[in-house]
Amino acid sequence: MMGQGSSPGDQRAKIADGVRVRKLTVVFGKSLKWRRLSSALGLLTLLIVLGAWPAHAEYQYPKYGPWWLSEVKVGALLNDVGAFGRSEEDTNVVINGEALFNLKGRIWEKIWSPRPHLGFSANTAHHIDIGSATPGLIIDIPDVFAEGMLFAGVKLYEKGKRNEGLWKFIGNNSRTANMLRDDIEAQIAAARLGVTRFQDLIEKYGLETVKNSCDQLMDYSEKMLRKRIAEIPDGEYTAEGWCDDDGRNRDVRLPIKVTVTIDGDNAEVDLTGSADQVPTGYNVPFEGSTKVACYFAFRALLLDQATTDEYIPQNQGSFRPISVVAPLGSIFNPKFPAAAEARFTQCNRLIDCVVKALAPVMPDRVIAGSSASLSFIAYAGLRPTGDYWVFLEVNEGSYGGRPKSDGPDSIDNLMCNTRNNPIEDLGMHLPMVCDRYELRDDTLPGAGKHRGGFGVVKSQRVLTDASITHECDRHTDVPWGIFGGNEGAVGKVQIYNTGSPDEIQDLPAKFSGLSIKANDVVAFYAPCGGGYGDPLERTAAQVLDDVLDDFCTIEEAFSAYGVVIYDDLKLDEAATETRRAELGTIAAE
Repeated sequence: MMGQGSSPGDQRAKIADGVRVRKLTVVFGKSLKWRRLSSALGLLTLLIVLGAWPAHAEYQYPKYGPWWLSEVKVGALLNDVGAFGRSEEDTNVVINGEALFNLKGRIWEKIWSPRPHLGFSANTAHHIDIGSATPGLIIDIPDVFAEGMLFAGVKLYEKGKRNEGLWKFIGNNSRTANMLRDDIEAQIAAARLGVTRFQDLIEKYGLETVKNSCDQLMDYSEKMLRKRIAEIPDGEYTAEGWCDDDGRNRDVRLPIKVTVTIDGDNAEVDLTGSADQVPTGYNVPFEGSTKVACYFAFRALLLDQATTDEYIPQNQGSFRPISVVAPLGSIFNPKFPAAAEARFTQCNRLIDCVVKALAPVMPDRVIAGSSASLSFIAYAGLRPTGDYWVFLEVNEGSYGGRPKSDGPDSIDNLMCNTRNNPIEDLGMHLPMVCDRYELRDDTLPGAGKHRGGFGVVKSQRVLTDASITHECDRHTDVPWGIFGGNEGAVGKVQIYNTGSPDEIQDLPAKFSGLSIKANDVVAFYAPCGGGYGDPLERTAAQVLDDVLDDFCTIEEAFSAYGVVIYDDLKLDEAATETRRAELGTIAAE
C-alpha cells in the first residue's frame, strides 16, 4: 500500500498547493482556480480538479512541433477550446521544466548536460474577460471565434524578454485589461514557483527516483480504479436526462443518453443518442470536457476519499480503464468551429446520468438526482470613469439524498470547485449589493429516507445600469428521486426592480447580454436534490427535527412522511403509526 508522507508523490502535492497559494496571493480576479504538474509527456501526475491538460499536450506537440520543448523560456498561453475543452477565459500558462532550469543557476547545467526534458509547471486561471462578444460569459454566439482571443501556444516571453507586442494586444482586447495582465503575471509567478520547487524535489531525491515515482503513482491509480470497476457486475446500464435548451431555441429540449458498459475491469461510457451539436456556445468539447466528466464520475463513485482508507493519488492513471464514445457532430463532440464556452452544465448533467445508470448495481454508493447545474452569471457595466467593471459568479446548488445521510445543502455542483465570494467583498469593490442569500423557502427538496439537499436563493442588486449573461439548467427536468425517494425541485431565475418589487419577471435558464437598470435585482433559485429511499423509513424524530429547523412543513410531514405533528410542534407517535400504515397500503396498491 502506498501511503502519504515525505515521498516524492506527497512532495508533488505540496508543490501544487504552494503554486495555488502563490497564485491566490498575487491575483486580482475573483475567478482564478486550478493548478497542476505534469510529466515530460504531458501526463498528469497531480490534479486537484480533473482537467484538460492531457488534451493540451497531445494536441500541441504534433501541431506545433518541438518548440514548446526547447523554446518556451518563461511562459506560453494556451486556451484553444476546440482542442482542449475549456472556455477561452480558462487560460493556461505553461513553463517548460527543462528550459527554465537555468533559473536555478549553472549547477543544473553542470549536473544535467545535456539537460533532459523533465516536465512542465502549468496552471489555469478563469479570467474575467478576454474580449468575448458579451462581457465575461458568452452563450448565444455562432462559433468559437466569437468567444474571445484564441491563444495556441503564443509566447509571453522571448529569450527572457517580455513579448511587449503580445502583452499590448492582450490588453487592447479585454474590457478589464489591467486585471487581465496582472492575473497572467500571477500565473507566471505561480508556474515559476512550481519549476523551482520541482528542481528542489529532484535535488533531494534524484532524477530517476522522481521519474519512476511518476510512473508508479499513475500505475497505482489505474490499479486502484480497475479493482473497483471489477466489483461492478458486467453488463450495460442506461439512463437519460434532458437539458432545458441551447440558449436560443427555448422550446427545444436536448436529450442526454448514457450507456455504461462494464466488462471486467474496464468501463465504457457511450453517449450515442444524445443531442446533436447546437448553433450556440452550448456544446462540450470531447477531449477536455466530455471525457473528463466521465473520468470524474467513476473517480467520485469508486475512489471517494470519504469511503476509501487508502491514499488516493490524483493523476491520469485513473483515466486509463475508462473509454468514452460520443458521435462526432453531437453536443458532446462538436465539429470545429462550433462554440463551446458554456459546457459545464452539460458535464454536470452527464455525471448525474452516469450515476443514475449505475444506481441499480451500486445502491450503496450512488446519490439521488442533484441540482447538476452550474449557475454561472456575468454582471458588467461602466464606471463613471468610462472603464468597464465585470463580475463573474458561480451560485451553488445541492446534492441528492445519499445512502447514509441527507443530501448536502448549498454546495458546489459535482465538478465545480470554486470559492464562495464573500458578499462584503462584493460590495466593497463593485456597484452591487447582495439583498438575500439563504436556503430556499419557496419549495422543498425531495422527501426520502434521506432527503435531498436545499438549493440556495441569492438576490443581487446592481447600482448602475448593466448587462448580464447567465447559464444554468434544470428549469424543466426535475432532479430524480431514487429507491422510492421523491423527486426534488427545479430551479428558476427572476428579476424585479426595487421600485416595483411586485412586478416579478421570470427569466429563462440561459440568456446573453440582457440589459438591466440600476436597482434591478436578479434572484437565482438553485434546484433542490431528490430523495433517497422510502420517505416512510425516515424516523419520526428526524422529521420533527426537520419541521423545527424549517426544513419541512407540518403539512409535508403528514403528506410525504406520514408523520403527525400538531401546531404546537408536538409529535403524535400513535397517529403517525396509523398514518404511515395508510400510506403504505396506498403505495402497495
